[in-house]
Amino acid sequence: MTFKIFTGIVAVMLMLVYLGPVVLKLWNPALTLVIIIGIVLMLVDLWESLQSKSD
Repeated sequence: MTFKIFTGIVAVMLMLVYLGPVVLKLWNPALTLVIIIGIVLMLVDLWESLQSKSD
């Protein structure tokens, strides 16, 4: 379980670091909204993965 939490945090941080400069450089509201939706979906999937008992 600890490994899942650690890898989830690393994945979220890598995605934010990878997509952050794109949002800041282009600053297109539609692109920003799509990226935010993608990050929220990733966080929801991470939450559901951590809640599952399939370890």
